[in-house]
Amino acid sequence: MFKEKLVLLGASSAGKTSFMQRFVQNTFDSVPSTIGAAFKCKTVSINDKSVTFEIWDTAGQERYAAIAPIFYRTAKFVIVLYDVTDIKSFERAKQWVCEVQQSSSVNRIIALCANKCDLPKEDWQIDAEFVQQYANSNNLLYFQTSAKKNFNIEQTFKEVANEYINTTKIKVKVNPQFIDTTVQQRNKGCC
Repeated sequence: MFKEKLVLLGASSAGKTSFMQRFVQNTFDSVPSTIGAAFKCKTVSINDKSVTFEIWDTAGQERYAAIAPIFYRTAKFVIVLYDVTDIKSFERAKQWVCEVQQSSSVNRIIALCANKCDLPKEDWQIDAEFVQQYANSNNLLYFQTSAKKNFNIEQTFKEVANEYINTTKIKVKVNPQFIDTTVQQRNKGCC
């Protein structure tokens, strides 16, 4: 079993808290903006392995941006969300991706989620194909999600867990035994 930290990042009102609430509790309620950060845990099983996500929901307001690195610095997973009907939300998501990628040499999995996909397509301000190309060029997993309609939420976490399981090298401790392979020369004599 793996237990790792996952951080949710995104602009205020991108739907991070609803996204987490839908995944952990399978509910969707109107929730107030997060102040600081909120924390929940949930385990996902993939085949015979399981990953427990320690999920940190960070505040999206700009005044809390300075504390976000405290959370994502040691995170194995980062999910960056944006609201498909808000171009500024997408621009902020790109900034988060850049910050996280530059923050350390930790090999982490980053997913980009186009949230609120239940809203009419004519209200979307960001082209999905453009975002897919952006995600591909930045080595990001990409998902279209809706916490309200429970669309692709569980799948996002399962894909992130699967990517982790497939890329994590399982460390096996082996106690090496040394065998002396040198050949001893016999003296040719009687002593």
